[in-house]
Amino acid sequence: MTHNFRKLKIWTEGMSIVSETYNLARTFPDFERYNLSSQMIRCAVSIPSNIAEGSSKSTDKHFSKFLEVSLGSAFEWETQLIIACNEAYISDKKFKELEQRIQQLQKMISGFQGGLDK
Repeated sequence: MTHNFRKLKIWTEGMSIVSETYNLARTFPDFERYNLSSQMIRCAVSIPSNIAEGSSKSTDKHFSKFLEVSLGSAFEWETQLIIACNEAYISDKKFKELEQRIQQLQKMISGFQGGLDK
């Protein structure tokens, strides 16, 4: 059972996180280019990418496994966001905004996955 990933709210919100991450990474210190910036971008890209790849699978069980990877990337991204805040690369206001967005996306992915598993 395939899904049109472009119509999934979890995919569109994941893509929004990707754009936000690229914008954010551009503001980090140069020495973070191959460290935190690179890792955050890879995690952000992984979120919608795994949703899209999973949507092509023939069973919801297989799709669910890709959603699990996507969810893991969302939690990893949240951890990196905390690191960025701790290192004062982002303001507390920006941190709270992005933390709320990623936590909402985590809930959305988990809820969608739960619906597939039934």
